Amino acid sequence: MAHTVPLRAPLDDNGLPHHEPAPAVVPVPAPALVTETETGLGGRGYQITPEGMTEIFARLQRHLPPYLTVVHPHPRHLRFEFAPFTGREPEPSAPATHADPKLAHGSDDEAERTLREAARRILDDLYGQARELWKDAAYVADLKRVVGDAGTRWQTYERELKALESAADYLRTPQASTEWMSALSRLVDAQERALAAASAFDDRAWAIARVHDTHLYADLGHDAALERAGYPDARHWHIASADAYASSWGPGVPLTEQVRRLIKDQDTHVAKVGRLSGTTTG
Repeated sequence: MAHTVPLRAPLDDNGLPHHEPAPAVVPVPAPALVTETETGLGGRGYQITPEGMTEIFARLQRHLPPYLTVVHPHPRHLRFEFAPFTGREPEPSAPATHADPKLAHGSDDEAERTLREAARRILDDLYGQARELWKDAAYVADLKRVVGDAGTRWQTYERELKALESAADYLRTPQASTEWMSALSRLVDAQERALAAASAFDDRAWAIARVHDTHLYADLGHDAALERAGYPDARHWHIASADAYASSWGPGVPLTEQVRRLIKDQDTHVAKVGRLSGTTTG
C-alpha cells in the first residue's frame, strides 16, 4: 500500500528540495526629528521629538540672547523666561541666520529642511516674546523719566479746585451780600490759583500723554503702566490725549481748559446776578 510523505520543501525541476531564500531584512526608518503639521487656516506647525529639540537648541546656541534664563516645553509652543528688562537695552531682534550652515535655507534633504525651518521659527518666537516684555519695560522706563512731581501737582490742583468751588458756593449764601465785593475778590483769587494749578499739572500730563502715544502698541494699559512705574494713584489723574493739549477742544480736554470753562460759567453767573440785582459796576 502506497503512503504519501509530506515534504518540508517543494522539489525543483531536478527532483531536489527547493529552498525559498530568506526575506531581506528591511531596516525600520528612524523617526523624523521634526515633522511638519497643519495648524489650521493654512498655518504650519511642527511636531518635534525630544531628540529633535536637543538638536535644534544645539544649533541655536550661538544665536540665543544672554538674557534667556529658562525654556519651558509645551505641547503647542515653547515659553521662555528672561532676566528682567530695564527698557533701556536695545530692542530684542532675532539675528540673521542666512550665513549659518546649520540654519540657512536651501537644504535638498526634506527632513533637514524641516528641522531648520522649525529652528528658525523657535528663534523668531523667542525674540518675539522677549520683544513684548521689553516694550512694557521701555514704556515704564519712559514714564519714570517724565512723571516727576505730577502727584504733588495733582494734589495742589485738587486743593485749589476745592477752594474755588467753596468760594463760588459762598456767593450764594446770605452772608455774602454783606461783603459782596470782598467775596467776589476771593472768588477771583481762587479762580487764578486753580487755573495756575491746572496749568502746572497739564505740563506733566502732556508729557505723560506723549509717552502713552509713543508706546501705543505695548501690552500694558495706561493705568497699569503708571502703577508699574510707581504711581498707583495715577488712575485718578486727568490725563487727556496728547492731541488735546494742542487743540484744547472736545471731550477729554486738559484741566486748564476745564477750569477756564468753569470760570467762564462762574463769571457769567456773577454778571447776571449783578444785572438782576442792580449791583453791576463799571
